[in-house]
Amino acid sequence: MTKILITSALPYVNGVKHLGNLIGSLLPADVHARFRRQVGDDVLFICATDEHGTPAELGALAAGQDVRTFCDAQHDIQAGIYRRFNLSFDHFGRTSSLHNHALTQHFCRRLDAAGLIEARNVQQVYSPADRRFLPDRYVLGTCPHCGDGGARGDQCDHCGALLDPPELIDPRSALSGDRTLEIRDSRHLFLRQSQLTAKLNAWIDGRTGWPPFVVSTAKSWLTADLRDRCITRDLAWGIPVPRDGFDGKVFYVWFDAPIGYIAATQEWADAAPGRDWRTWWWRADDVSYIQFLGKDNIPFHTVSFPATLLGSGEPWKAADVIKGFHWLNYEGGKFSTSRNRGIFTDAALEELPADLWRWWLIANAPESADTDFGITRFVADVNKDLADIFGNLVNRIISFAHRAFDGSIPAGGTPGDAERRLADELELRIAALRRQHEALEFRAAAAATRAIWDIANAYLQHAAPWTAIKTDPARAAVVTRTGLNLVHVCATLAWSIVPGLSDRVRGAFGCSDAVPRWPAGPLAALLDGEAGRAIEKLGPLVEKITPERAGHLAARFGA
Repeated sequence: MTKILITSALPYVNGVKHLGNLIGSLLPADVHARFRRQVGDDVLFICATDEHGTPAELGALAAGQDVRTFCDAQHDIQAGIYRRFNLSFDHFGRTSSLHNHALTQHFCRRLDAAGLIEARNVQQVYSPADRRFLPDRYVLGTCPHCGDGGARGDQCDHCGALLDPPELIDPRSALSGDRTLEIRDSRHLFLRQSQLTAKLNAWIDGRTGWPPFVVSTAKSWLTADLRDRCITRDLAWGIPVPRDGFDGKVFYVWFDAPIGYIAATQEWADAAPGRDWRTWWWRADDVSYIQFLGKDNIPFHTVSFPATLLGSGEPWKAADVIKGFHWLNYEGGKFSTSRNRGIFTDAALEELPADLWRWWLIANAPESADTDFGITRFVADVNKDLADIFGNLVNRIISFAHRAFDGSIPAGGTPGDAERRLADELELRIAALRRQHEALEFRAAAAATRAIWDIANAYLQHAAPWTAIKTDPARAAVVTRTGLNLVHVCATLAWSIVPGLSDRVRGAFGCSDAVPRWPAGPLAALLDGEAGRAIEKLGPLVEKITPERAGHLAARFGA
């Protein structure tokens, strides 16, 4: 049994996430966690809401709530949505937890003892009208790189450039709109990343299985005069800095957020006796650690967080594989939480079952380049793949079994050459599908799953038990038995991507196991087994999206 630690980039607590956030880390992490459980690996899948920084404060301000109340409510909303999307976290924590407070302060002390923390005066934006410093997203203005007028003090959503507030052109306060801003000195702590360049390069060079663009992004940061990073902020909400003279300051969200992976594991361990978080994070050489994240998070996970772990001088587990994703665009433009543009996860679930969204997103995952989401394409793909191919496969053989064999897997007859060829081909296809899952090739895995559905449909179409029953009942029994077992195999293979549909099919076969085991052994015997098992009737597995429904979706979600 292999130990697999999986973390998904932490979603910000401020507001419901859109489909781009879902496919950018959360959903592929879930698909891989499910697959790994199917093949018998020991899996720990950890995530949390990222609850510090200016987004949380600004979200609370807009909602008219104190920050803790706001974060409590938003965490519960997000957790509920992810449950409805069937994201199978072993623990979904919060970076505002006491565990994360203690761990973040611990790392600061370790880095300080190693000479990697330095106090410096920093020029920061100050608003006389607001009577406070304005860090990060408290400052709005024009991006100095692309000229977009909606840039924030930490990042420009238009071009993706990371920024500091003083860099903005024509800056203004996000609180009051004050433009009479000043630049004043403020004392802050810096993580001396520049002292760790050699260690970080060696660490990256020792990893394998990273997408090329993740490696190139990381290397570009390390070869472009890596800057030391300010890890404190002038904010009221966050983890206090354990250092004299830093009262009223907290840690920068991007310093404490990744530490939240470890803290959430501690919370998971505390929830049940016998669990030990250290076996996953401390001298955990037997653990394979995979991180899933969007491309905007790459610098923090390939440079800043590893710098924290390596710089501490302690035996923490760092990522073995970082699976990065490009953007999912929306109808030719960008999804944007701040601009409320795109399809958000709560609205998606109001319209259609989770598995329809899950399937399309994984089948079109932005792995090697940005991908565009469009309603017309989404409807066409879902109708074809899930209704016409998978749904039709399931419905016609189960319906026939109820008409001809009293709803049971029939006995009798002997499999012939067609069944042997089918079993041989499926064994090869299933082995290839497993390799694609192991290689984190999500689009290829979805395509291979669809291809297996196609093979199953082609077998039934050619063998036609509904025709054979008229002249050769024994042959019809063989084909029906093979077809029903084939449907069960197809549902099992699809479980990681469409767990709801898979569980519905498996439930018709009387299967209630929480995790269906990956098909193993000679497939010929598997396809010829289970004679006498009763199969429940199923209505249509997937309702096709009608033109009227498609029109409604376009009207609601049109760009």
